[in-house]
Amino acid sequence: MKKALFALLPVAAVTLSACGSGSSDSGASNDARGPITIWYSNNAQEVAWGKAMVAQWNAAHPKEKITAQEIPAGKSSEEVIGAAITAGNTPCLVLNTAPAAVPGFQKQGGLVPLDDFTDGKKYLQDRVGSRLSQYASPDGKYYQMPWKSNPVMIFYNKELFKKAGLDPEHPKLASYQDFLDTSRKLVAAKAAKAAIWPAPSSEFYQSWFDYYPMFTAQTGKQLVEDGKAQFATPDGIRAAQLWKTMYAEHLAPDEKYNGDAFADGKAAMATVGPWAISVYGDKVKWGAVPVPTSNGVPGKGTFSDEKSIGMYSSCKNRGTAWDVMKFATSKEQDGKLLEATGQMPMRTDLTSAYPAYFASHKDYKVFAQQAEHTVEAPNVPNSVEVWQTFRDAYTKAVIFGKGDLTATLKDAAAKVDKLAQGQ
Repeated sequence: MKKALFALLPVAAVTLSACGSGSSDSGASNDARGPITIWYSNNAQEVAWGKAMVAQWNAAHPKEKITAQEIPAGKSSEEVIGAAITAGNTPCLVLNTAPAAVPGFQKQGGLVPLDDFTDGKKYLQDRVGSRLSQYASPDGKYYQMPWKSNPVMIFYNKELFKKAGLDPEHPKLASYQDFLDTSRKLVAAKAAKAAIWPAPSSEFYQSWFDYYPMFTAQTGKQLVEDGKAQFATPDGIRAAQLWKTMYAEHLAPDEKYNGDAFADGKAAMATVGPWAISVYGDKVKWGAVPVPTSNGVPGKGTFSDEKSIGMYSSCKNRGTAWDVMKFATSKEQDGKLLEATGQMPMRTDLTSAYPAYFASHKDYKVFAQQAEHTVEAPNVPNSVEVWQTFRDAYTKAVIFGKGDLTATLKDAAAKVDKLAQGQ
């Protein structure tokens, strides 16, 4: 989830560079069974789901009991996990592994490839379908179980749209021009201080909630594909130019808002996933539409804001850990997770898998449809450095309008190409 993510990732760049492959236990057997430990996130809804899942497993497996806890407190979850890898005392499973952190954890020797299990690749393929290839590491193996996504859309405040004289039920937001025109009307009418107010700060992950959703909708591509940066392409530059115009015309402020600008009525729009439905609930009379594309045609992809489950290499009873991974991602448990959190399990044909849920939770159905074509952060070497290099260029040329946009992005792309190729 977006809120949790901000707390999780600030120091990941430090963590991921702390390489020490000595913590991997290559002697552990994939068939060994017995008690295991797991960590899950501190999100209250996920904790409640996790406790119930563990109780159900333990009741049926008295000799293979799970001991579960929230990820220990620290500057970030990634720092805690990275330190545990180095010390060789990770839990067997972490049910909150950010895909952007996987390359670093793998480099530390901290993760078990799931396709080493006899039914590993088949289980992943059957569950995730065509999106699975995005989660493969450069060596072709899978070090993460894609678990749950929060496909992002544009939330808008119906009351503020109405105040600006805009149609709150049929907002014009499909194309870049529509998005700009609507933003200009919102600000000119003083319906809100900002049309939209993403964090303008330079942390590497901030691009996942301003530029990257626009880019993935326009292209259906990842930021890096086949070792090459994609953001300096004509489509990539077009998406950046839209945001540059938003900042230049003060439709999106270049100062940080301390709080939630959308919830507080300071911004008329926000880029968020289905977790926000329960958060905004009665506070905001909201609507949601897909992220715009340059010419208004339906987007080719939706940023996933996904979290995975990782199996960590200090785990001795890997046979049990694998069985627990499958149990926790079964159709039954996925349904309970959906019910408890509103987050979208990473499985094919969600709406047909849980027809009763989506019939009674109509607000979530559009997110389930978006979840069918999610696009992930690329699984490449130096993942965090790749994102930081892009974000630094974006902050300079887009948010603060300094220098030539195309030249700045092309320079950054050349650096990213080297990083993504492990140089």
